[in-house]
Amino acid sequence: MIKDNVPAVESATSVPRWRSLLFVPAHVPRFIEAAHERRADGVILDLEDSVPQDQKGEARRQLPESVAKVGRKGASVLVRVNRSLRALAADLDAAVIAGVDGLVLPKTDSAEWVLEIANAVSELERERGLTTGGIRFLAQIETPGALQRLAAIASAHPRMVAMALGPEDFSAAVGGAPEFDLLLAPNLSVLFAARAAGLLPLGFVGSIGEFSDTDKLREAAVHARRLGFAGALAIHPTQVAIFNEAFSPSAQELEWAHKVVAAENDATTRGLSAFSLNGKMIDPPVVRRAHEILALSSNN
Repeated sequence: MIKDNVPAVESATSVPRWRSLLFVPAHVPRFIEAAHERRADGVILDLEDSVPQDQKGEARRQLPESVAKVGRKGASVLVRVNRSLRALAADLDAAVIAGVDGLVLPKTDSAEWVLEIANAVSELERERGLTTGGIRFLAQIETPGALQRLAAIASAHPRMVAMALGPEDFSAAVGGAPEFDLLLAPNLSVLFAARAAGLLPLGFVGSIGEFSDTDKLREAAVHARRLGFAGALAIHPTQVAIFNEAFSPSAQELEWAHKVVAAENDATTRGLSAFSLNGKMIDPPVVRRAHEILALSSNN
């Protein structure tokens, strides 16, 4: 049952910079040992789809050691839990530990579900002496019904920090294939809801399983950043470098941003809020974008 009084959550935690989040099956030691070398901004230890049912228990038991290993070089550490109640309860008991920065919630379909999990995590944090609210949530949107409740999901709890469409599961849920025409609208819906709530929108318009065609993947990732996405989830190490580059400002963007900020400073001394640069009108929204580009560069 949802509690009437949601536990207070510390709000000092800033929104992370997640250009790339690499899935690692939590039951495969060799993948866990190498994960910290992949240069991903975050590593997701997966307890869900990639782990066979008969190996989930051992994966949970090994989680403290796995968390320490994948976070050795400072990457954020997340754990993807299961959706079914019995498995979820066991996952939370294993995953709410020191060193875990976030939980990935698959098949999120309502704000109520987010609140149920948030309440359980708060209880575990208190019992274990962990910082209340230290573990954030990344919600995966994987059903058409969830699209109708995106705003509520995004603002369901202060633990919410990011949202991403699960392209494979979503496509299967609507009886289609994970192709551009099908995935564009739901991806944009997730993007708009996330941005409206101050969350990170993650993803690109296409199948997450396509990692062999690196040129196609790079094109999709660059396009996603131009749409407004902040990063993407990777299922293979080769995707990490592509995402890190695609979701970072290019040299041309940085040059443009520096010119805009310099021109802004000059215009301010003349009492102007809008000005011309290279034949184009620059107003406050454009200036804000220039500052955001420079901020992204400083965080890389």
